[in-house]
Amino acid sequence: MHNGDNSEQQREIVELKRENALLKEKNKSFEDQVELLRDQIKSLEGQIESLRDQLKKDSHNSSKPPSTDGFKNRKRKNLRKSSGKKTGGQPGHAGHTLEMVEKPNYIRTYKVTQCKKCGISLDSKEVYKVQCHQVFDIPKLEVTVTEHQVEMKECPGCGTMNIADFPPQASNIVQYGEGINALASYLSNFQLIPQARIGEFFGDLFNHHLSTASLIAINEKIYNGLQPFDEAVKEKLIQSPVLHVDESGFRCENKRQWLHCASTAAMTYYQFHLKRGKQAMDDIGILPSFKGTLIHDFWTPYLKYLCGHGLCNEHHLRELIFLIEEKNCSWASSMKQLLLNIKETVDKVKTEFNAKSLDHNIIRKFERRYQWIIKKGIKAEQLLLAGIGTGTDTKTDSDSEPSSLASIDADNSNLPQKKKRGRQKKSKSLNLLMRLKGYQKEALAFMYNFEIPFDNNQAERDIRMIKLRQKISGTFRTNQGALFFCSIRSYISTARKNKVNVFSAIKDAIRGQPFIPINIAR
Repeated sequence: MHNGDNSEQQREIVELKRENALLKEKNKSFEDQVELLRDQIKSLEGQIESLRDQLKKDSHNSSKPPSTDGFKNRKRKNLRKSSGKKTGGQPGHAGHTLEMVEKPNYIRTYKVTQCKKCGISLDSKEVYKVQCHQVFDIPKLEVTVTEHQVEMKECPGCGTMNIADFPPQASNIVQYGEGINALASYLSNFQLIPQARIGEFFGDLFNHHLSTASLIAINEKIYNGLQPFDEAVKEKLIQSPVLHVDESGFRCENKRQWLHCASTAAMTYYQFHLKRGKQAMDDIGILPSFKGTLIHDFWTPYLKYLCGHGLCNEHHLRELIFLIEEKNCSWASSMKQLLLNIKETVDKVKTEFNAKSLDHNIIRKFERRYQWIIKKGIKAEQLLLAGIGTGTDTKTDSDSEPSSLASIDADNSNLPQKKKRGRQKKSKSLNLLMRLKGYQKEALAFMYNFEIPFDNNQAERDIRMIKLRQKISGTFRTNQGALFFCSIRSYISTARKNKVNVFSAIKDAIRGQPFIPINIAR
């Protein structure tokens, strides 16, 4: 009897162990599922945060252009300090108004023939005084046709038929002259008016139809005349001590392509390419030979060139503004103020004291402050990743600064680290901190060398034209059209920077004698 009971108990024990093993296996499966769901929730939270950040970004806190801001009712915060002056002309400012000329083109005299009161004739009376009013206006616009005739004469001695040479401006049987060519190109490449509207312009003002094919031929002729300019400007840009570069996407032949811009205060060079990165820059042929300082917005392919580098601090300021307003990062507020303080100091030393560099002690002070802010920011971000704190560093401004650079590099390995499988994604705040830490020399290049500017606004202003062109005239239908525009627009921009009349410069290019700048200043 006892044997039967024992057997029954053993069977129950075996059954319970089997059920327990199954339950453990199910529990392990549930734990794995819970961990997987936690990871998915974490990933989704990150995606939601990223999408929220995208919605919060506009032109004042990111690199997005103002045209993408839409109709947001946001009060703009300008980084520039108010001068305290009223808007408009300042006291002592010489005004500009329409003034009379000494020698007018035409004079019309209105005679007094009789007295307005009693009606007596005044024809025989002398003129007491003449009052003058002048009207500035445009004469009647019309297209004039000049026929060029060359004589043919037979030599009485040898019988040779001699024909005079046509001038260069009349090489074809029928063609447009310099005035129409220059005006059409001016409207197309400078004022960015679409081809169809240029035809309407000529029809309304001159009662003459200018076809799209004619406009293309005009731009091609000017492009061919600009080859000496292209070669000279590329060489001068390579030799310049500071060069601004940027790139922007546009559509051509229904494909995404890239407009690349290299410029200084005196020159501009545009070229387009199917690629955005180093292959395009190598093909364009400026950066591989450049040995000066390259100013850019931390686009990685630029860093591959063996030259000096300076980072655009306007980009840094916009990123810092986003972190201040949306993430409440106190370190970002401190860094923003520091960069503006350094800029203000540099500007003051340059303008008021005509100095070429900052005092070494001032530089060391700014460096210590810069590195101290980065250290405190990294510490706050690491605490946030470890699940401790809020990610804001409230002690950045109140803590005493280190007396030497060596103390800034103290090891942060004692900070708690939250373990996670795989590579943990860094926040945008930490990415910016690591960039500012790893590229301190490039971010503060304007402090070390006064020839280097604080920002890359020069290139951004120059490349904005492609966006404006697309907004007004649309995309390019052919690579040929994009090529013509890049070359002619480079020429126009360079002429304007050197205060050369654009219309006259285009005429010079038509003659095959384009303007070539002498100055290579940044």
